[in-house]
Amino acid sequence: MALSCSSLCSRLSLIRLCGLRTSRITHGLYSPYVSRQSRLPLCRHYTSSTVRRGIGRYVATRLQWANEKYEGFLKRRFPRFFLLYHTFVEGFKLLYRDAKDVRRIKAKMMSDGVKFQDLPYREMEKLRQFRRDMIKAIPLVVISIPPFANYLVFVLMYFFPRQLLIPHFWTPRQQVEFRGIYHSLRAQHHWSVLRGLKDTSCQVSNRQLQGRLTELCAKVQTGATPKVSEILAVRSLFSGPPLGMRRMSVDHMRHISSLLLLTPRLPGFLIGRRLNSHALELLQLDRALARLGPHQLSDAELRQACYVRGLNSDVLGVNQCREWLSQWLQVSSSLKDSEVSLLLHSIVFLAANYPNVLSRH
Repeated sequence: MALSCSSLCSRLSLIRLCGLRTSRITHGLYSPYVSRQSRLPLCRHYTSSTVRRGIGRYVATRLQWANEKYEGFLKRRFPRFFLLYHTFVEGFKLLYRDAKDVRRIKAKMMSDGVKFQDLPYREMEKLRQFRRDMIKAIPLVVISIPPFANYLVFVLMYFFPRQLLIPHFWTPRQQVEFRGIYHSLRAQHHWSVLRGLKDTSCQVSNRQLQGRLTELCAKVQTGATPKVSEILAVRSLFSGPPLGMRRMSVDHMRHISSLLLLTPRLPGFLIGRRLNSHALELLQLDRALARLGPHQLSDAELRQACYVRGLNSDVLGVNQCREWLSQWLQVSSSLKDSEVSLLLHSIVFLAANYPNVLSRH
């Protein structure tokens, strides 16, 4: 550090000396009668702004050098801490980039009058995921407000990364591990949803539709994945009573909320409104994805799209994910807004046993 300061001071002294010599040369060689335009290039070359830019570049270079040395020291002596440090640094970069993207998207929506449902798929997904991440990050920010609470926050983040941190700050290994944990939690509600459907089928007056719904639930319970045509055959039951978004029982809505990784610990009327909002948002995402084309997604985007829709995509191949997403879009593209309840139940119909292996949850 002392060497860096002395080097910086020597450069400043050299710059000042050059400035004095330039002034002396200017006054000694040029007469007062020399035109002002002839002295402009020399004065412009040694402006204070140029000096400041030079100092700024030098300081930035020295800071970058010191940071590289520090990271190299951590990597050699404390590799586990370096991994945590590197993950946090890269996470903040990703979060800052996402915040800039969200700001740009919202500015475009305000200036051009673009609605959410008219956005391209990637921008729509960016807004949805960023909002969910910020909601999860709010409690951590509140905890860190009191003085010296940041030390407690670091301890909590180290021991409870899944509960407190957003995916930006997960290592690649943690991302796969935590997605598997979350999927196992929502998979526990598959059979509760099926039982609720079988119990509700008794209230269906149309015997033909009642039989189709019962057969659909039985097929999933035996470990098979139903066809798209079999799911769409009961679509009329999900637009009104007893399985429409506004008609389901509160207990059934709580199980459906868990499929979307939403908290079920809310009053019944709030669960209904929140579930309807997320269901319509998912339907709008599907329509935007259909406009883009699933083949345009990268492998990471493809796995994320399947995971959001209820599939544990990390244990499947890319071709299997693409095939499953194609089936999902066949269902969603045929639904109206009033039939969005069927889209949520399709998480169980299509994802519980895919790829046709009996789940044991």
